Amino acid sequence: MLWWIGASGGCIGVLTENNLGVDAPASNDPDTSSWSRALHFWRSPADQPAWARPALLCIAALAGLAYAWRLDQAYLEAFYGGAARSMSLNLHNFFFGAADPWGTVSVDKIPGALWIQALSIRIFGFHVWSMILPQVVEGILTVLVLYRAVRRVAGAGAGLVAALVLAGSPVVILLDRGNIADTLLILLLVLAADATIRACQTGQLRSLLWAGVLVGFAFQAKMLQAWLVVPALFLAYLVAAPVASFLRRVWHLIAAGVALLVVSLSWMSAVSLVPQSSRPYADGSCNNSLFTQVFSYNGFGRLSYSLGGLGDGCSRTSAWLLTSRSTSVNEGVGTFGIAPSWDRLLSGPFGRDAAWLLLPAVVSALWLFFLDRRAPRTDLRRAAVMLWSVWLILTFLFFTSGHFLNSYYLAALIPPVAALCGMGAWEAWQRRRLPAVRAALAVLAVATVAITVALVPGYVGVRPFVVGSAVVVGLAAVVVLVNSLRKGHDSSRALMLGPILAGLAMLLGSFWASGVVVSEGLSPFDSPYEPSTVSTYYHQVAADFPATQQKLGRNASTVPPERAVNVFETTQKAGDYIMATGREYLPVGGFGGATPSTTLPTFEHLVAEQRVRRVTVVTQPMTSEPDLRWVVQHCTDLGLTSYDKESHATSTMFDCLPSDAPAS
Repeated sequence: MLWWIGASGGCIGVLTENNLGVDAPASNDPDTSSWSRALHFWRSPADQPAWARPALLCIAALAGLAYAWRLDQAYLEAFYGGAARSMSLNLHNFFFGAADPWGTVSVDKIPGALWIQALSIRIFGFHVWSMILPQVVEGILTVLVLYRAVRRVAGAGAGLVAALVLAGSPVVILLDRGNIADTLLILLLVLAADATIRACQTGQLRSLLWAGVLVGFAFQAKMLQAWLVVPALFLAYLVAAPVASFLRRVWHLIAAGVALLVVSLSWMSAVSLVPQSSRPYADGSCNNSLFTQVFSYNGFGRLSYSLGGLGDGCSRTSAWLLTSRSTSVNEGVGTFGIAPSWDRLLSGPFGRDAAWLLLPAVVSALWLFFLDRRAPRTDLRRAAVMLWSVWLILTFLFFTSGHFLNSYYLAALIPPVAALCGMGAWEAWQRRRLPAVRAALAVLAVATVAITVALVPGYVGVRPFVVGSAVVVGLAAVVVLVNSLRKGHDSSRALMLGPILAGLAMLLGSFWASGVVVSEGLSPFDSPYEPSTVSTYYHQVAADFPATQQKLGRNASTVPPERAVNVFETTQKAGDYIMATGREYLPVGGFGGATPSTTLPTFEHLVAEQRVRRVTVVTQPMTSEPDLRWVVQHCTDLGLTSYDKESHATSTMFDCLPSDAPAS
């Protein structure tokens, strides 16, 4: 953990260097030496302070180090990993987002983010690191883009603070250390926010259209969640764009909305025109419809306990998946068991993911709105504060009311938190000579340290050190700030040291949690300071993966390439084997076990052609899946059973060799 704090301190040092009176060489100084030319990349553009780009690159490098630390040992989500590997095999699978090598069923989401992962596998071959690399790059780019978006409005200092907050957020580091689609979603949404701020600055329709297109691309990555930010983007433009006519601003928004919808629905519409027999079955639907998959299974179904397709009229039910889900909830493993409530993001695992700096972000937003209350309609900073605030509010409300919430979802809260903290912190720095500002900083530092104390659980061994350091720095900040309020004690040194200590006290909770994430090698499904019973599972799976991959590869090599190695109920179960081998392990029932893929006649045909022979059936509790019940009635029980500790289900192996077929 210490390396994170130390490196962060170095970046803060570069950030504050200019304000301490140490001026770097001007960015436009002529210098023709070869060494200077080699270092030109580190020098700021003429419109930015000399210290801006070195500090930004330092923060970006720190973020990349955190995301990529031991990336070859990272935990891979097998369902998405298996789909990405299947998609890397051929163009058909790539375009349609096939979840298995034969392309019988699609992944249960739009495959936009998986396209990038599949390309990485295609270029570098299948490795753990080649699966994680796209997310590392996307995470670094998000830091850089957020800096640009905030700098447009509040200057380089505010942009650097925002970049530092984003890079040091534990939930962002957790997300970017895995193979989850949300990393690309967040990058594209921050790009859309930057384009919208640019449109608010210039009034140009093309910038707003580009924002709509970027949200459409984000839809390809995570579907409806991308649309959550649309009210924030459009409201900011409607209020602040330097276009005199209100109707003209509305027309611009309509045009951007059309561009957004066209791009969002383009892939779904194109695939829907393809005959159903020529593409994978749309997982998550009962009617082989991508629109059902997106708007029901992954949309409104997320707001209810039905989990979309599991309750939309499909006749199939997955014994394995339902048993697994209920077991996880009963044992408190993961976050699915945390019921929706207004405060569930403020404590427990969700709070330890993303709540460290929520209070400073809210205070910054309110303060900046107050400062700009008399500004003209087109004031750019107020528009940006509006954009980030509405993004934060809508996303927070959605996550408090939705079911089946994974920890890494909360990374979508961090860009607005970071942007608001950056703008508020830099404004406070500029106004630090005002006694009211110093007093407010002291109070906010105390409140944020109190949140840190509340979020760090009592069972954590490093709690005394984490809490102690935050309390010590917070008290030092209060002493310096309060003392500076006395007449004659507001020296330049005190005016500089007090705000810096207050900012560090607020950041320490988040930075320590990030250090824990990196040092313990946590995955997107983990949270900082979680019980070992939760993180041990993912650690063990990641540690065992190389040996498991070799073992499964040897077993798959004994099966003819044209035959499925095995058959499993649910794509989730088959994903482990597909990801490890790149071979067909035929999934039935899709991700949730309710999808009618494959149909019973198709399954019987595959058996008759000997493309399917070995089948694993969940026998306790007995599956209701038609294909697998047919296996129990018509295939030979090999007497091989296995018990799954995660799902508490017993499976039996069957051999479906036709009676008139020669043994092989």
